[in-house]
Amino acid sequence: MALISFVVPVYRVQGYLRECLDSILGQPVADVEVVVVDDCSPDSCGEIIAEYAARDDRIRVVTLDRNVGLGEARNIGLDLATGEYVWFLDSDDWLVDGCLPAVAERLRRIGPEVLLVDHVRAYWDHRTLGSGLDRTVPDSGAEVFAVRDRPEVLGLLHTAWNKVVRRRFLVDSDLRFGPGWYEDVSFSYPVLLAAGRISVLDAVCVNYRQRRSGAITRTRDDRHFEVFPHWHRVFELMARWGPEYDDLRPLIFERMVWHYLIVLGNGRRLSPELRRSFFDQVVADYRRWLPPGGYRVPGGVDGLKHRLVAGGHWRTYAVLRALHHSRRGGVRRLAHRSLPALPSSRSRRPASPAALARLPAVLSGVARLPRDGLLRAYYHAQLRRPLDPALALYAAYWYRGYACNPAAVYEKARELTPWIRGVWVVRRDLVSRLPPGVPYVVAGTRPYFRALARARWLVNNVNFPDYVVKRPGSVHLQTHHGTPVKVMGLDQQRYPRGAAGLDFPGLLRRIDRWDYSLSANTFSTQMWERAYPAEYRTLEVGYPRNDRLVNAGPAEVEAVRRLLGIDPGERVVLYAPTHREHRPGYSPPFDPGALLEVLGPAGRLLVRGHYLDPDARPAPESPAAVGEACRPASVGALTGAAAFPTGGPATPAGPDRVRDVTGHPSVEDLYLAADVLVTDYSSAMFDYAALDRPIVVYAPDWAEYRGERGVYLDVLAEAPGVAVTGFPELLTAFRAGAVDGVPATLARERFRRRFCALDDGRAAERVVRRVFLGEPD
Repeated sequence: MALISFVVPVYRVQGYLRECLDSILGQPVADVEVVVVDDCSPDSCGEIIAEYAARDDRIRVVTLDRNVGLGEARNIGLDLATGEYVWFLDSDDWLVDGCLPAVAERLRRIGPEVLLVDHVRAYWDHRTLGSGLDRTVPDSGAEVFAVRDRPEVLGLLHTAWNKVVRRRFLVDSDLRFGPGWYEDVSFSYPVLLAAGRISVLDAVCVNYRQRRSGAITRTRDDRHFEVFPHWHRVFELMARWGPEYDDLRPLIFERMVWHYLIVLGNGRRLSPELRRSFFDQVVADYRRWLPPGGYRVPGGVDGLKHRLVAGGHWRTYAVLRALHHSRRGGVRRLAHRSLPALPSSRSRRPASPAALARLPAVLSGVARLPRDGLLRAYYHAQLRRPLDPALALYAAYWYRGYACNPAAVYEKARELTPWIRGVWVVRRDLVSRLPPGVPYVVAGTRPYFRALARARWLVNNVNFPDYVVKRPGSVHLQTHHGTPVKVMGLDQQRYPRGAAGLDFPGLLRRIDRWDYSLSANTFSTQMWERAYPAEYRTLEVGYPRNDRLVNAGPAEVEAVRRLLGIDPGERVVLYAPTHREHRPGYSPPFDPGALLEVLGPAGRLLVRGHYLDPDARPAPESPAAVGEACRPASVGALTGAAAFPTGGPATPAGPDRVRDVTGHPSVEDLYLAADVLVTDYSSAMFDYAALDRPIVVYAPDWAEYRGERGVYLDVLAEAPGVAVTGFPELLTAFRAGAVDGVPATLARERFRRRFCALDDGRAAERVVRRVFLGEPD
């Protein structure tokens, strides 16, 4: 028999479920089982559960054919549990690393019926807030007690997950969860009242996730009225248990009124038109369950609220509530309008040399302010004009040009919705990068601000600038630009070195503008949901930019190779490492000459630098410059130890056989031309996998990258082919034929099943039909 059975109900938590399960299975205590109840979750939770169950036999799975709600799902898990103790853990929360040994030791040594553990509230901005348990209910050590001995335990948060409960005690007491929202209430208080052996462990064990979106406590719904039956159930149980619990009734009553007032006072839960009827129900319950001898009314403002409930004074309560919220809002508005203090003209402190050195740049910026101010004023004036119902604005890579998913969506929209005008935003110095005939506005100009203010649709693979206003009726489509290997968004807060300089509050404001978030696969959907928590709708339809790869035939591949100067019999390897913002100046060890020597005379190497790397060449100024963009790379740049360190002298490579294709305008061209892709942590592997050609993961700094930049995917264990960490291993993989071998092929098949299932050549069409035409999914 396991010591602890974790019961984990699952519903719509695909972005958080992995972290929850990892936090249990990774604990240094093996004597556990995990009963996962899939409550008919409509997202990809079922796939995640199956994946974990296949690799860890401690997981037991039950899949329900209809959604029964959290309470009944917990009951089903309880019925299946076999452990001595049961721990109900919500699937969007997670255990603290290494907490379980202390829990197991206390359970084995003391044998309580209920063990109370501590938690922290874990916010989306990486803040944590303690519960204060150590101040209110100190650790009980070797002692056990009942509620009468330490009634302060009733003041702890009434959740199921901060209690580890003996399973036999629950069964014998017939304590189960009720239906509906607030199911913790009618479970937690009866458990504490019925237990004779309670222990408190002053150890933080649970990270209580404060979800920015999707949480019941942040959802306006009339289902908040379901709190009342759960409190009724508590009092009815106490009545059935007999008069021996009468002395505890005042304590429970005070908690009931406190909880009702929390729900009523929280503007996120009840819409204004429902508050009066909720208040009336609070008054009814107050009069119904008021103990004959009364109860201890709290002091201060809380006591005033209790007295208003006792008297049924809704209007007075509503006025005081409005005044309270108005005062708080006024303070916020005043703070928003406050200006930073200017230095006093009477200050006699001399300017520092550094300040004097910066003066010309400061004055130059001041000189530009009038123009910038006028353009912003023009933008806000345009915001007052109606949306243009036939205008779609496109952008990619911070206005670098015409590329990626937005370009594929634009092309399909021209075909399916020709009445919608598509206009691109581009930097002035990169206008010539646009294909002939593509309408555009230059960033920072009056036409740009006019289009930005009035476009019905705004499509981008990154975020538009912070000053952009999300207008009612406008549609913002975030396409992203790759399936994520490295952590993104709010998840980067856990890796400070890789997140240096990022503005996370600003990021939250930007993602709140999204109406749609495009996803290439279920994996991306899971990661985007946790990295970018907001109320957008996910379009899990595949990546439009990969449509071309799937639809390309032999003739197009041959034409692309001919454009790049590649002969029919040559074997082309594309090397495309990713950007490492946390390691400026780093280049992976790579010797093109040595690789070409292994490839033989028919080998050709294309090298694609990342567009964010400072040494990466810009894209060509025009399509006519494509040949120059794919010029032979200089031997010094591509084979010298400074650029591609190998730890030894580089092997010479003929310049005609190594080409720097960083400036080529279409990475899809390069994918079509290449026979093999070598990459590290780049999303290129997911796109290239659509072609079903060999892929090699070459990750020489894997341990450092994983620890400092953070990853969602173990690229060595889940690679789409051969995976190596050393350059000699890379050469051996090519020399021995492992790149094309059976194990590599099978790995690629598994990878494609997981990540490329939606790459059928019609992703852009699905996006246009849903976003522009409003057709159902």
